[in-house]
Amino acid sequence: MNTNALSPANSVAMHGTNSDIRAIKPPIEIPDLWLWVFWIVGALALAAALYFAWRYWRRKATQPVVIPVIPPHERARQKLQEALALISEPRPFCIAVSDIVRLYLEERFNFHAPERTTEEFLHELKQTELLLPDQKQSLGEFLSVCDMVKFARYEPGRPELEALHESAVRLIDETEPQPAVQKTAAPDSVTA
Repeated sequence: MNTNALSPANSVAMHGTNSDIRAIKPPIEIPDLWLWVFWIVGALALAAALYFAWRYWRRKATQPVVIPVIPPHERARQKLQEALALISEPRPFCIAVSDIVRLYLEERFNFHAPERTTEEFLHELKQTELLLPDQKQSLGEFLSVCDMVKFARYEPGRPELEALHESAVRLIDETEPQPAVQKTAAPDSVTA
């Protein structure tokens, strides 16, 4: 046998090409297992935070907003105090004070004061026992003066406007509901 015969190794050496040998590949990055764990845990934490935020927002949105109920007499006093800013302008002042008193009477006694004329309202007022006779008379005078200012172009002075304001406050003070007083039982007297 001829040792000089061409073997595949010798053939490569002579011709300079080898189809079996390839170029060196770049290094392959081996994924860090902890990096994947951190990404997954972070995504789960974000999803949980969004879920709880959504539940909180939904619960807040479905809960009714509690608006404190202000009794009619307190609301009327507050509005009368604010109306004093208009005392230098008789017509707007009388309109405001008259509307405040009418609205108070409607809320307090279920009168239909704001929708009615003064005459209609005073006629309804005569038939009720909710106000005392002197309160009815004072209210009638109050509404008459307010109507004169509103419709007859009557311009009262500051003292008369202050008297109107005081009359409105007095009516509210007199008709304000009184708190229920609990009666305590009197101790039985022991006879000796």
